[in-house]
Amino acid sequence: MKLKTTLIILALSSAPAFAFDASHGAQSKTREEVKAELSQALRSGDIMAGGEIGAKVSELNSGGYQLKTPVLGKTRDQVRAELEQAVRSGDMLAAGESGSRLNELQPNLYPSKMAQAGKTREQVKEELAEAIHTGDLMAAGEDGRKLNEIYPGQYHQHHAGSTAAHSGHSNGRDL
Repeated sequence: MKLKTTLIILALSSAPAFAFDASHGAQSKTREEVKAELSQALRSGDIMAGGEIGAKVSELNSGGYQLKTPVLGKTRDQVRAELEQAVRSGDMLAAGESGSRLNELQPNLYPSKMAQAGKTREQVKEELAEAIHTGDLMAAGEDGRKLNEIYPGQYHQHHAGSTAAHSGHSNGRDL
């Protein structure tokens, strides 16, 4: 009885793996095509290596396989120059798992970066007023929803004319 149950469970659990879609039937490959693709993948190392690394065999043993197409990269001098610049500016990852850069952790040791041109104070204030008006602000909590998603009836829907309608501008049409 236990053997029958095991066989039935195995048959039912493996059924989706052997399911066949008729729309893909016309595009299916022959046995010979699959064998040819497998032998090519084995020759080129274009198959997944065993284990949990998630790398291809050719990536783990690059000397044993020839690349499909030559990869044009940077010269040794270019890489060294980039590394030297990163060391000078502190634009390198700090040790540990923080993901922070050295110039972020110790900004006094590295030259400051040039500030990017941003928005004016007035532009930011206008955007904030619009976000408050439309409920386009993150609500308290961990679900990541905005206020207008939680309370849709309390906020006006955001569209091109809503800002003009509430700010007194009428850009040439009746709202």
